[in-house]
Amino acid sequence: MTLPVFKPWDDPGPNFAGLLGHLDHRMVPLADAGSGMVAGGADRLPEIAHGTTVVASKYGNGVVIAGDRRATAGNLISHRNLTKVFPADKWSGVAIAGAAGPAVEMVKMFQLQLEHYEKVEGHPLSLEGKANQLSQMVRGHLPAAMQGFVVVPLFAGFDRRRGYGRLFAYDVTGGRYEEEDFVASGSGSLFARTVIKMGHRDSNTEDQAIDLMIQALFAAADEDSATGGPDSMRGIYPIVATITVDGYRELGESEIAGRFERLLDEFTEQHGGDRS
Repeated sequence: MTLPVFKPWDDPGPNFAGLLGHLDHRMVPLADAGSGMVAGGADRLPEIAHGTTVVASKYGNGVVIAGDRRATAGNLISHRNLTKVFPADKWSGVAIAGAAGPAVEMVKMFQLQLEHYEKVEGHPLSLEGKANQLSQMVRGHLPAAMQGFVVVPLFAGFDRRRGYGRLFAYDVTGGRYEEEDFVASGSGSLFARTVIKMGHRDSNTEDQAIDLMIQALFAAADEDSATGGPDSMRGIYPIVATITVDGYRELGESEIAGRFERLLDEFTEQHGGDRS
């Protein structure tokens, strides 16, 4: 492949994404002519699976974290039951949005590093230290993110030193931001955040916080095609977990299904008996 030449007024500069856009527009081969792989053609690179939407909220002295199960590759549903919420250790959890493959690998490495620290030092890393460790991992992933493999996690946990739950959001550069009340990430985050903002109260009980996360994911799925809603036919429901002084606890599918049924019943009553 010959190096591309740009006119001064058409030079993408240091913007790598802009350069790829120019090359794709000009139908420049991505590899050797014999490979049969041409940008913009029928043999272009396959779409990467992306996962959305994830949410988290504080309540009392704990936090609740949740995520839908759908992963999309372009306009296709690539996975219907992807796990996006994981325990990081006994007192913390992480939820993923973005490129599914790198995100899951990042979570596995994060879990391993926390376990290794605890075995070497004889005690768990502080919640602040866990949040910083994840920030460094996201920052280290920046070169891949610049090529489209973006990973944007959420981190939540119970701070045993301070005695209450805390939430952390990240950007693609590894920037770490502590959230006071709630946080959402992914393609449906705008719709989910609006629902949470309307229903969040400092006095919310655990049940109220869980129901609010379910309502937020339901609203996101209703407006965003990349977010999966409850699938009663296949028995697929969002993953919801709470983190308190007693540790990380993932709710059972039967409990989540029952909560969704109550939500749909309330929706039916409000709309004159029509669930559609």
